[in-house]
Amino acid sequence: MKIGQRSSRAGARPGPERFLVRGDVRAARAIGTLLLLSSLSCLAVLLMREHSGAERLAPGRFGWSLALLAAVAFIARGIYLGRPVTTGHAVAAATVVCAGLGAHFLSSGLLGNILVGASGLTLMLPTPARPQPELLGPVWALVNATRGDPLAPFAMHSSKSYYFSVDKTAAIAYRVRLGFAVVSGDPIGDATQFSGLAPDFARMCRSRGWRIIVLACSQQHVGLWRDETIGRPRLAVPIGRDVVVDVRHFALSGRSHRNLRQAVQRTHNCGLTTDIVGEQELDGPLLAELTEVLYAARRAGRTDRGFCMNLDGVLQGRLPGIKLAVARDRHGRVVAFHRYATAGAGSEVSLDVPFRCPTAPNGVDERLSFDMIRASKEDGAERLSLAFAAFPEIFDAAHPTRWQRLAYELIHLLDPLIRLESLYRYLHKFHSLAERRYVVLCAHHIPLALAVLLSLEFVPRPLRPQRTQRSTR
Repeated sequence: MKIGQRSSRAGARPGPERFLVRGDVRAARAIGTLLLLSSLSCLAVLLMREHSGAERLAPGRFGWSLALLAAVAFIARGIYLGRPVTTGHAVAAATVVCAGLGAHFLSSGLLGNILVGASGLTLMLPTPARPQPELLGPVWALVNATRGDPLAPFAMHSSKSYYFSVDKTAAIAYRVRLGFAVVSGDPIGDATQFSGLAPDFARMCRSRGWRIIVLACSQQHVGLWRDETIGRPRLAVPIGRDVVVDVRHFALSGRSHRNLRQAVQRTHNCGLTTDIVGEQELDGPLLAELTEVLYAARRAGRTDRGFCMNLDGVLQGRLPGIKLAVARDRHGRVVAFHRYATAGAGSEVSLDVPFRCPTAPNGVDERLSFDMIRASKEDGAERLSLAFAAFPEIFDAAHPTRWQRLAYELIHLLDPLIRLESLYRYLHKFHSLAERRYVVLCAHHIPLALAVLLSLEFVPRPLRPQRTQRSTR
């Protein structure tokens, strides 16, 4: 074990705490294994003495012994995982121990034993990584230099932390939850730096006891997260495909686009008009109308959700490169809008999230998407990403297998949160399925990983659309 402060690296600041103890991974695992085996051995001896004819321990001493063994077992597990001990951990654990001793003094032995045992868990809790919205400037510069990645703009989400390459020309966006560092998509910036950046990031995670999950890794870059990078045999589980329109060649003509063409025509027949505006250029009256639509959207409510394929700060004007496609009815009222983010010096356009009033006419989403495709072409863009098509093989299966039928039923359990099949049917109208994306993780992490990923994507946050100070465009 090593005593000292954490190493500093710009843009890789998981938290403000001082590291009191940091463990070398191999040594930590050996020590943790020995402690855990010793704890289990002592527990076995205590139980044998308790249930055999040998002299039994007094009830209070037996419970006290179990509490101490539980604390040691939690500490052993934390050491095995390579988790460091910070000043905050030490103070919190000492507080819990004192509370446990106080409970014993007040003749509440059960509560005291629970608190003493929990002190070991408190001491080895995973270190956090604080969000770094103040790094929006350099992150936007990397996003604006990234081509061919429709998820690159979503690195600007204010809840994310960043790990930069040494020369600051590439970065990884991530969040930490329950001891997992969840990487959001691919790295951004200079692609020639990615092969060195991923192993450096993995070493940083190991030094903090974080286990790695890569969410929505592209097929092109799945090789960055090799077994030796993550440190254990890993799985690359396909979760769907990007839907990316080549705006230079897209047209509504042809039989394959008949449904899309009809939906767009219906909106013309009912007098719907559209306009493209920059989010940072919104004036007072238009902002008020858009805010009404935002709150009227049935699935939006007054909460914000999403992590990997979403941005936050809707209508705040904080993020650069954001455009809004706004739809008005024949009376001039705003009835819907789509929010788009850009990357690659404007060559990449990605849909963030659509909003529409319940009274908006059918076909408004298709119309906004098509008009944004045309506007992007005029602005010199090359690609427009509409969304992410999750599990297309399951929805398209003509003769689904037993496992596909089971997966289909499980997917529909998420309908109160997101209607994946309805989204896929909408995206299918554009016939623009592109690259596959994967979740990369260790197999034995799957149960906890599901909880972590679902909480990151679907736990709601308060929605605050107030305007803030504009950032550099």
